[in-house]
Amino acid sequence: MNECAIPLLGARLLPLPSGALHWPERGLLAVSDLHLGKSGRIARRGGTLLPPYETRDTLARLAADLDRTGARNVVCLGDSFDDCAAAGALAEEDRLWIARLQAGRRWVWIEGNHDPGPIGLGGSHRAALTEGPLTFRHIAEPGAIGEISGHYHPKAEIRARGRSVTRPCFLYDAARLVMPAYGTYTGGLRWTDPALRSLFDATAFAALTGDPVRQVPAPKPADAA
Repeated sequence: MNECAIPLLGARLLPLPSGALHWPERGLLAVSDLHLGKSGRIARRGGTLLPPYETRDTLARLAADLDRTGARNVVCLGDSFDDCAAAGALAEEDRLWIARLQAGRRWVWIEGNHDPGPIGLGGSHRAALTEGPLTFRHIAEPGAIGEISGHYHPKAEIRARGRSVTRPCFLYDAARLVMPAYGTYTGGLRWTDPALRSLFDATAFAALTGDPVRQVPAPKPADAA
């Protein structure tokens, strides 16, 4: 397993190649922005038809991360479903799969802007969760310390072997961390976007998803302008 570590207020956090975040000392796995049921939501609204496999692909990767880490606490950081109707429209086999993943684990759904209400799929539903020195919520709050959030789907762009490479990434500094989107059908916001970069100081780093996870300095605010 990748052992690239992110220190945050004394917690040692491991960003996984998949985009999940493992906190070994707490037996906790956090994932953000699964956007389950996105293909169905787009179809309901008359958009482009996408192959309806993203829910199972996302759940398969989540199951693999739970097996690898042995985590007994799971925090889903909001926008777990593409909208509240998507949660109700899940196929029965997907509902059962989620129930199997939840068995024997503490499972917390954090509300997001896509899924603000309880979704009736086991676990507990909260606006935010405080665990030790850290607070988990969907959208970053200005000035927060020890915060882990999602929402922005950050992606980094670097040069590797003479070509441009774009990957989802974790963005972090000494005060907070913003997680990448975990869902299969999710886009991303450039790490230089002011809405995202303004959350961090000049010492910010990015941990790029993929195997191995790669840590690089984030562009300084002046570079991002």
